[in-house]
Amino acid sequence: MADPRSNGSDLRRAILDRTRRMLVEVGYNNLSMRKIARSVGCSATSIYLHFENKDALLHALIDEGMEQLNASLQEVAASHTDPAERLEALSRSYVDFGLENPEYYEVMFMLHPERMARYPAEKYRRARRNLELFAEALGAGADAEQFDVADPAVAASVLWAALHGAVALLLAQRVDVRFERDAFAETVVRHAIAGFCFQADPV
Repeated sequence: MADPRSNGSDLRRAILDRTRRMLVEVGYNNLSMRKIARSVGCSATSIYLHFENKDALLHALIDEGMEQLNASLQEVAASHTDPAERLEALSRSYVDFGLENPEYYEVMFMLHPERMARYPAEKYRRARRNLELFAEALGAGADAEQFDVADPAVAASVLWAALHGAVALLLAQRVDVRFERDAFAETVVRHAIAGFCFQADPV
């Protein structure tokens, strides 16, 4: 068994990594702290030194994924001053994150546990920063008369729905195998953004 006192940070990391994989493999309802401990190779008591319960562990994973996504989006947003270019880059970065981090993405957006504790409001507000970056680009584009957008927050959620749908279908392997993945994702991005333009070029 691992000793949490001598190797606490490494054990916490191992618990998070193993839980992320097990959530995808067996689902929330079939996961227990005891099963996680057995898989990691530590005592159940050791896990409770790091996480109060299963929901706290899941929330920590969501936090990690949201922070990683935010770091990617912030970097993209800072490197594009033109709103239209920024929105395209943000959209591609979002899709790339989902496809390159399928376990995090599923934990963040696709798990539907029936009795999981509500995600804390302060954590939700931090996670919402990701969507606000899209809203800011859409609002700036509307001010520059690039986008026909009345409510940037609503428009950002509509765009996110389109991007999420593409990522979810690709991760579930529900897209026709004859379609090249990156080309499909790129077409989704261009079509989704074109819906906000005053004059969208045909694809």
